[in-house]
Amino acid sequence: MNILIIEDEIKTAKALARVITTVKPHAKIVGSIQSVETAVRYLSDNSAPDLIFMDVQLADGLCFDIFKRVKVISPVIFCTAYNDYAIEAFKSNGIDYILKPISIETIAPAFEKVEGIRNFFQTHNEETQQLELLMNRIGENDGKKSFLVFKNNKYVIVPTERIAYFYIRDEVPTIVNFDQEEFPISSALDEVHQLLSAKQFFRLNRQYLINFNSVLEVEHYFARKLFVKLLIPTADKLLVAKDKVTAFLRWLEER
Repeated sequence: MNILIIEDEIKTAKALARVITTVKPHAKIVGSIQSVETAVRYLSDNSAPDLIFMDVQLADGLCFDIFKRVKVISPVIFCTAYNDYAIEAFKSNGIDYILKPISIETIAPAFEKVEGIRNFFQTHNEETQQLELLMNRIGENDGKKSFLVFKNNKYVIVPTERIAYFYIRDEVPTIVNFDQEEFPISSALDEVHQLLSAKQFFRLNRQYLINFNSVLEVEHYFARKLFVKLLIPTADKLLVAKDKVTAFLRWLEER
């Protein structure tokens, strides 16, 4: 089980990691993060952990800002000194809400809850797969159909199907279409990602969000990475990190 800790107090995070590995010796702590900004970057650039332990008040704000800026699919156990945020926590992937100080006695029941939920879905796997297939079919046509952009003192409508990729150029999110025209946009790439069809667009990294139809070829690269070449030239070499390779290949295959 891969576990991510989001806790602004380093001493507390280390203590939490010790308790977790005591209760679950085979658990792997994949990271310890202190701020909202770092958490958003990590969750954008890496595979989703199996479980997240998250404090509410972080170094640069409340943890709920994370959920507003990036899609969090992992279950979350909130660990905090405050009991004022429980309702909001359970609206944000929360499966448990533990008050500090953390101990084996408080963490162990939380893991039992996680295992109970996991066992339920394993038992009902066939029904879950059927529901997932149905939801995928329903959502096949989801996604924003066009973008209104402003360039050369005029507004232009860019159909989403004509967009080869989005990328960040000089800190400005930019559309590149199949005619190699570029259009700066005001929305953050995280926001754009949420508006698009997950079947059609893939977030390679913090800088690039690509259209399936723009992929020309994919090659193996050093350190178990992949090199992606698009039909339209890119300013940077497009590499898929090794922890995203499986998800990327699945995205290519599931048409």
